[in-house]
Amino acid sequence: LRGRGQGFGQTRFICTSVPLDGDMCAAAPGAGSAEELKSTVLQLRETVLQQKETIMNQKETIRELTAKLGRCESQSVLEAPPGEPKGGGAGRKAGFAKNTMGDLSRAPAAETLSQLGQTLQSLKTRLENLEQFSRMNSSSQTNNLKDILQNKIDDLEKQVLSRVNSLEEGKFNPKNESEERGKIESTLTSLHQRISDLEKGQKDNRPPDRFQLTFPLRTNYMYAKVKKSLPEMYAFSVCMWMKSNASPGMGTPFSYAVPGQANELVLIEWGNNPMEILINDKVAKLPFVINDGKWHHICVTWTTRDGVWEAYQDGTQTGSGENLAPYHPIKPQGVLVLGQEQDTLGGGFDATQAFVGELAHFNVWDRKLSPGEVYSLATCSTRALSGNVIAWAEANIDIYGGATKWTFEACRQLN
Repeated sequence: LRGRGQGFGQTRFICTSVPLDGDMCAAAPGAGSAEELKSTVLQLRETVLQQKETIMNQKETIRELTAKLGRCESQSVLEAPPGEPKGGGAGRKAGFAKNTMGDLSRAPAAETLSQLGQTLQSLKTRLENLEQFSRMNSSSQTNNLKDILQNKIDDLEKQVLSRVNSLEEGKFNPKNESEERGKIESTLTSLHQRISDLEKGQKDNRPPDRFQLTFPLRTNYMYAKVKKSLPEMYAFSVCMWMKSNASPGMGTPFSYAVPGQANELVLIEWGNNPMEILINDKVAKLPFVINDGKWHHICVTWTTRDGVWEAYQDGTQTGSGENLAPYHPIKPQGVLVLGQEQDTLGGGFDATQAFVGELAHFNVWDRKLSPGEVYSLATCSTRALSGNVIAWAEANIDIYGGATKWTFEACRQLN
């Protein structure tokens, strides 16, 4: 007996009864159902072709939208807000869009102009000091160099003023921004280098450790590199003088990366988070309050046994803890960078994590300093020790991208 099934849309089901001992293959549908199956196959084939055509159209639409999105991002990269706050530890970099433009961070143009203005003011101050020096040591070559440098500063000020006027008049063109920044940064780097050469005449009479590094802008190309790496250490003390009023966060005073671990030892204040010390991607928050534009002396000590750490600010212990990367020795043969956070060995810098300010007397020991030794460092005592692993000396530091070296004043003010 043959019955007709219930209809579902355009599909029809044919039911055929088969005896218990019968052959199922013998119970083939009749001629009428064969025609229906053929029609169904043709409909399915047509549907497949239509879906294929739709998919191809959607792919083309996706390509067009991707291209438009890329153009929009390239034009608006300067106007994007600073990066979202990140958490500590290994996940603090996850999902963060890296600035690979090789230029300033994605701060608003007005903030960039403000930073350039501060840099120009710093250069002017240094030129005034050089002018006083040249009066005491009359040299026609020195005076000629000073005049050339002064002219370059005047030209830079005109460029900055022109950009301000463009912003105010609504004529600011993001497409030309990268090229303009490149020209200004190149001039700044050259200017810094020539001023540094001119200042060398004053360096001969000062001790090799009486200098400071200045990082005036938040970039991903301005940094200093310590020529010597760290040995394997089961304890350490890291001390330095710092001065900054950068906001939000002063950035990364130093980072030490080894093969396979970019966060072997890092000091960072990122965004609105407190300053942190990272050891092998493990994090401790430090109770430092130093973002006030004044010189502060800080020290962090650590031992691998139980991961015990202590933090000192201006000679006084302000915090301590334990279980920070316990029983993990600091690995050797890495790269030690001042002013930038490394995402890869010796590179992968991100402008939003760059240090902005001044840094001096960066010293490293392979042991825990006593409170008395820390106090001697913070008070510029003549009994203060230099680091037995990394000692602060001009010959040990190379600078890049416009970071500058000049005379360290904090200890002179204290004395």
